[in-house]
Amino acid sequence: MSTFSSLSSPPSSMVYSHGRPRRHHHPLPFSSSFSTQLKSNRGWGHGRLVLLKVKCLNDPSTDASESGPTSLSSSSSTSTGISSYSWCAGLGGLGFLETAYLTYSKLTGSEAFCPIGGGSCSDILNSNYAVVYGIPLPLIGMVAYGAATFLALKLATKDLPFGMDEINGELLLLGTTTSMATTSAYLLYILSTQYPGASCSYCLVSILLSFSLFFTTTKTLGWQKIRGEVGLQLCIAGLVFAALSTSYNATLPPPEKFGEKFLPYTPTEIKAPSSPLALKLATHLRAIGAKMYGAFWCSHCLEQKQMFGREAAKVLDYVECYPEGFKIGTELGKECAKVKIEGFPMWIINGQVLKGYQEFPDLAKASGFEAGEFSEELAKLAKQAEEANNIQP
Repeated sequence: MSTFSSLSSPPSSMVYSHGRPRRHHHPLPFSSSFSTQLKSNRGWGHGRLVLLKVKCLNDPSTDASESGPTSLSSSSSTSTGISSYSWCAGLGGLGFLETAYLTYSKLTGSEAFCPIGGGSCSDILNSNYAVVYGIPLPLIGMVAYGAATFLALKLATKDLPFGMDEINGELLLLGTTTSMATTSAYLLYILSTQYPGASCSYCLVSILLSFSLFFTTTKTLGWQKIRGEVGLQLCIAGLVFAALSTSYNATLPPPEKFGEKFLPYTPTEIKAPSSPLALKLATHLRAIGAKMYGAFWCSHCLEQKQMFGREAAKVLDYVECYPEGFKIGTELGKECAKVKIEGFPMWIINGQVLKGYQEFPDLAKASGFEAGEFSEELAKLAKQAEEANNIQP
């Protein structure tokens, strides 16, 4: 930094000899590197303006002043980084508390308090969309929020665990928030399409927190670094989308009348009479505690009942999974949810799970049915089933 001195009249240290100025030398506390600029309107010997531009070498205040911008920039950058990670930790902490409460409510079977939304809030939180591969979605969210909070705090203090460097820590945080934002986007689509007009304050708050975490993370890491990891983000988003779709498709088989918003429960009617074999097998299945799980709109369930006939179908221990009617997102009946239904129909016989439509020989074998006089009939049915399977492409 330069210092300027302005002298409007000749200083006392300057004398004139023979019309020329002679300067007495006084040691100055600056370097010898300085410049003078003289401006005179009336010639030598009259008032002059002398400007001295001096650069100090060892002036502590000057060094501090000149190094100030660099230090300030560095300090500002560090402060900004810590502040951004602190924001991530704060948002993650709020999400962790919310999902922890919902997880507790889900595991204990209690109803979550819904300040806004009323019954529709409870319907959404208790629907099959709140479960992914048998794991409550709030529990998954709690783990994700907890991981994001932990990573953000460790990145803020630059004290990462397991010998992880800062670059890998940032990538892990980015991957975590990307998966959370993808899940929120998917669930937002579910809310808008399957629950139009419904309101769930917990769902909306969680979605807002997830997106906020994602955008805060991207801002912290910088768009240039984010652009370099677009492939990783797309891969993570694709995996999350596929996992959610597969889980929901397995637990929520759509009815034949998919276009209808709601299907009221209608009991199936079996008109064909039961054969002696069907009656005896149905009685045996009920005696050993075997159960058939199905849905009133399931065509294969209807075929299974028709195979037994009118009388035997009434003997079977049948569990209807949608006794209150069906629409996409309707929660399974408690007994069906407990056994983790994966499709209809489904049998549980002596602890063994049989999925799909079952022939008499298969049911007899799984239940230990003593055919007796029906042995020949069962053998014939088994042969027919085998031939039918061989004919199928």
